[in-house]
Amino acid sequence: MRLVLRLLGWSLFTIVTLILLLVLSVPFDALIGRGRVAALTNMAIANPAGPEVRAFVAYPPGPGPHPAVIMIHEFWGLREEIIGKAEALAAEGYVVVAPDTFRGNSTNWLPRAIYQTIRNDVAEVNSDLDAVFAWLSSQPMVQADRIAVMGFCYGGRTALIYSLHNPETAATGIFYGMTGTTPEQLRTLGGPVLGIFGGADSSIPIAEVEALESNLVAAGVPHTFRIFPAQPHAFVTSIEAIRAGGVQGEAWALLLSFLNESL
Repeated sequence: MRLVLRLLGWSLFTIVTLILLLVLSVPFDALIGRGRVAALTNMAIANPAGPEVRAFVAYPPGPGPHPAVIMIHEFWGLREEIIGKAEALAAEGYVVVAPDTFRGNSTNWLPRAIYQTIRNDVAEVNSDLDAVFAWLSSQPMVQADRIAVMGFCYGGRTALIYSLHNPETAATGIFYGMTGTTPEQLRTLGGPVLGIFGGADSSIPIAEVEALESNLVAAGVPHTFRIFPAQPHAFVTSIEAIRAGGVQGEAWALLLSFLNESL
């Protein structure tokens, strides 16, 4: 009996210790990760409703004016993978802005990624994106009526939420992001929607994808949806993997076709 109690005690101690270490790892990662966003960005966009928005801006060749795309990062925050995709998209003829919507937070540590997503305020994000949209609209080399918003994972969800908030967005690209909407809400969208999802995505059931598409149909919103069989969540990774072809290259080509037709 004493042995059982001792084992239970050690088990409880181990569990509590692991939980404590996990909790402490979040502020520790924030401490050692200071400066990550500043190192990746090349623009500070004025924001009348809050702090300036740090962003990476990529320009296409030629004076323009060009259509533009706001590219929103995953729940990790702004990282090198998004910068690579922004530069690649700019080479196709778009002014691309990849804003930091976590106000200086970026991580490679899953617990902190979850934490910073949970505590993120939708109204603050929309306010920051309003500032980005206004800045883009004021640029001489940008076609102000041809600004799309897109994103990956958290960014895909955020892109749809922002387009519902701002009907002036010309198109919306969703890479495996989801938010609950009704046909009445979707009717406020100012342009078509692209939806790219993985058939083996455990975080977004196919039933939810089908429901969103059905609501877009009911709302009369033009859209292109594609479910890639056997692909997990976040299956489009770096621009190097995209250029290697395969499923990632196919998904990227679908995005380019969508933007070409929409903008």
